[in-house]
Amino acid sequence: MRILLLGATGQVGSELVRTLPSTGSLITTSRSNSSDHIIDLQEPSRLQDTLDTVAPDIIVNASAYTAVDKAESEPNAAMQLNTEIPAVIGVWAKKHGTLVVHYSTDYVYDGTKPGPYVETDTPNPLNVYGRTKLAGDEALLASGCAALILRVSWVYGLRGNNFLLTMQKLMREREELSIVDDQSGAPTWGRSIAEATTAILAQTPLDIDKRLRLAGIYHLGPSGATTWFGFASAIRERLDLPCRLVPIKTRQYPTPARRPLNSLMDSTKLRDTFGITLPAWDRTLDRCLSDTD
Repeated sequence: MRILLLGATGQVGSELVRTLPSTGSLITTSRSNSSDHIIDLQEPSRLQDTLDTVAPDIIVNASAYTAVDKAESEPNAAMQLNTEIPAVIGVWAKKHGTLVVHYSTDYVYDGTKPGPYVETDTPNPLNVYGRTKLAGDEALLASGCAALILRVSWVYGLRGNNFLLTMQKLMREREELSIVDDQSGAPTWGRSIAEATTAILAQTPLDIDKRLRLAGIYHLGPSGATTWFGFASAIRERLDLPCRLVPIKTRQYPTPARRPLNSLMDSTKLRDTFGITLPAWDRTLDRCLSDTD
C-alpha cells in the first residue's frame, strides 16, 4: 500500500509522518528537502506529475493555506492551495481508483447554530479561508473519487504556528493578555487527528465500491467545549504562568477575517462508522504538554 502524504511538514502532516507508516509505505512531499518529493503546491500543475510518478494507492492531503487573516488579502494564493489542489487530486484519484483523505475546517460554517454542527448542516463561510476550503471539499465530492473529508477545528501542537505556542510565548513575556471569550470550540491536537486518520485507514476496505460507500464528510474533534479564553486559561494553569488573562468580546478584537462564534462539531457519524472517539479536549491538552517525543 503506497500512501502519498502532501504537506508533510505542517502541524498535522508532521504528526502523520509518525503514524501512517503503520498502515503502508509512506511517501512524503513538501517544499523542503526533508521530504521524498519536493513540490511547490502553489503550482497545481506540478502535482499531476508527482501523482503520476508516485502512483499512490492512498493520497492524504494535509496541505492547506491556513493563514486565515492573510487570506483576506491573498485570495488567489488561498484558492490555489485550498481549492485547486483538491480539484486536481480528485480528478486523478477518480481515474485511478485511489482513496483520498482530505482535511477541512469548522470555518465552512457561519457559527450561528445554537448547538454543534452535523455534517448535513448547510455551510456558510464568513471569510476567504472558509470559502476556499469549502470549494475544495466540493471539488473533491464532485470528482466522484472515494474521498474521506475530515473536518477539524482549532488545531494546535508543539510545532508550527498555533494558539498553544503563541500563548506560551506571550504569557512568558507579558503581565496581562486579553483573550476572546465568546467564540466556542474544541481545541484539537494535531497528533489526535493523525492517530484517528491512521485508525480510519486501517479499517478502510480495498474494494473501491466499498470505499465509495464510506466516502463523504466526517467531523473529527474531541468531546467537550471551551472558548479561546478557556483554552488560554487551561494552558496558563498547566504551565503555571503568572500572566493575568482578561476575557473580551470578539468585537473588542477586530481581525481582517470574521470568525464563527460557534465552531463546535458533532462527531457522532465518525464514531458510528469507524468506532473512533477522541478524548475530551482538556485531557488531550494534558497529553500534548507532557509529550517529550
